[in-house]
Amino acid sequence: MIGTTEAALSAIEKAWPMVEEECSSVLGAELHYQAMIYHALRMAGGVPRGQLGMNVKQWISDPVSKLFREFDLSKHEKYRGGFEPIPDIVIFSPEIEGDWRRRNREKTLEHMLVAIEVKASEREGGRLSPSEISKDILKLSAHREEVQHRGYDFVPVMMVIDTAPKVSERMTSRSVSVSRAFCEQHSVIWKYMSA
Repeated sequence: MIGTTEAALSAIEKAWPMVEEECSSVLGAELHYQAMIYHALRMAGGVPRGQLGMNVKQWISDPVSKLFREFDLSKHEKYRGGFEPIPDIVIFSPEIEGDWRRRNREKTLEHMLVAIEVKASEREGGRLSPSEISKDILKLSAHREEVQHRGYDFVPVMMVIDTAPKVSERMTSRSVSVSRAFCEQHSVIWKYMSA
């Protein structure tokens, strides 16, 4: 059982060597790496299956963060009134009781311990850029603001799997530094692996 944010972060640290080993042994798309991270969190991190969600659909009514309000206003008028963030991986407290369906919206916000966004170097002839990583960092930060506004909290984590075999398709050291600094600026934990 993972009962605290500290325990969830410890599970990520325990799983990280397996994440690096698994993700560097295959070349896949972002969704595949998400599944590998999920697997590592279960096997090496010891996160119970009833506390670990992937692509968790959540609904936030009447957003308060600037970013989520902008997302809401960008929709057709008749579909406004909220925003649905979908974190790639979530570690929940045991109180979620294995139910993170969209209809369980308040509990999915209340019982998050950690939300993880994953980016992978999967484009032919291109690199991950700080600007696209920063979008996920801002989304994590806004998501946390929304959850805190409702009286809860979680730790946001940005994971970058930069395993393209060609150096020309991997992030530059400057891009990595810029992205890491942007994470720190927004209180998001940075996890990075390269081939």
